Amino acid sequence: MLQLDRIELPAEAEALREEVRDFVGEVLSDRKGRSSDFASAHDPEFSRQLGARGWIGMTWPKQYGGAERSFFERYVVTEELLAAGAPVSAHWIADRQSGPLLLRYGTDEQKAQYLPAVTRGESFFSIGMSEPNSGSDLASVRTTAERVGDQWKINGTKLWSTDAHRNHYMVALVRTEPPSENRHAGLSQLLIHLREDDVQVRPIRNITGAEDFNEVVFEDSMVPADRLVGEAGNGWKQVTSELAYERSGPERFLSTFRVLVELVRAVGDSPDAYQAAAIGRAVAHLMTLRRMSISVAGMLEDGKSPQVEAALVKALGNDFEKLLPEIARSVGPSTLHAAGWNEYRETFVDSLLNTPAFTIRGGTREIMRGVIARGLGLR
Repeated sequence: MLQLDRIELPAEAEALREEVRDFVGEVLSDRKGRSSDFASAHDPEFSRQLGARGWIGMTWPKQYGGAERSFFERYVVTEELLAAGAPVSAHWIADRQSGPLLLRYGTDEQKAQYLPAVTRGESFFSIGMSEPNSGSDLASVRTTAERVGDQWKINGTKLWSTDAHRNHYMVALVRTEPPSENRHAGLSQLLIHLREDDVQVRPIRNITGAEDFNEVVFEDSMVPADRLVGEAGNGWKQVTSELAYERSGPERFLSTFRVLVELVRAVGDSPDAYQAAAIGRAVAHLMTLRRMSISVAGMLEDGKSPQVEAALVKALGNDFEKLLPEIARSVGPSTLHAAGWNEYRETFVDSLLNTPAFTIRGGTREIMRGVIARGLGLR
């Protein structure tokens, strides 16, 4: 059953919003070419500054460096950073999903070893789910891990691993048992040290000329047995719970938010009727998605696992992210003489080139619709 309750952010969360805005206004005042896409800018120093303020691992236990704050407070920090176009890519995956995964399934030793550095903004993680020729069929992974004494021997390839050439670790989904009729059985998760383990990391240049995606190749790569996350064979359950964190946040509808900001600035105080209608439509979509996403944050605060609700936010949010550049194309200024034209054009072009990826990462729209349909008992 779908559950999206109307939730108001508590006073302490809204109070934190002003603190984040002041910080961003000071630190990013001279930064040009901002993007609200969480994967757009890798800045370890900025991540360390956030860590020093307790804004990474905000909901985690204090014994691991966390702040034990609410999901609502974390939501506000996330929302403000994205809206400002802050460079958050370095710590993003570790904060959003790898850390919570370790908190839920990791051993006490793993938590103590890996989490404090994450909260300080000093340790960064990548995702090791997707593989060549698999699309979004996560159950079809072919990367294998064989137990050899006190180690795991890994063979296979992971694909689209954002920032793997810059990050420290990856949580890889691997097959530790031969395939069977139950495609979800025999999967496990392993912690990979991308800089020290015997793996090959090959950057992939995308259409914008950036190299944030990567191919990670394992050829008889050996990692210690204590890098197993959770239980062997429990990987499918673990990875699906991880995806609830990946799919529900404001990053799933704010990736092209800067286009809306620059469009409003460019048309000025006197938009024509078409511009006013288009901007109003975009803002209405945005506010609705935000309400839905905050509701999911409330479910996480209550300890629930809102997989269906998160999939719905992602599916609708990705459609909105692709819609914004199209709205800007249809009603935006087209000449150099318009106020703020250069900033508008730069943001618009960057978003237009990146939007094809938004409906793929974290699961395609077809996968999301399947998750939603199953959750509603329609298939």
